Amino acid sequence: MCSVHDTIELEKRGVPATVITTQAFRNVAVFQFRAKGMDGHPYVELPHPISNLKREEMREVTLRFVDEVVRQLTA
Repeated sequence: MCSVHDTIELEKRGVPATVITTQAFRNVAVFQFRAKGMDGHPYVELPHPISNLKREEMREVTLRFVDEVVRQLTA
């Protein structure tokens, strides 16, 4: 999961970052954060699957998580 690695590298440089993943990849994200010494780093977890959603359905899902993304990036 490259997004975890990217998030870690950005955070090390002082740039707020988070990972947006789906429930199916939760354990992968948690394991990689732990393995890289950032156990407990927050991430945003969307329902799974999302690849089959229509545009309006994806918009609805996205809007449900915008506040969480903003919170994580500004905390």
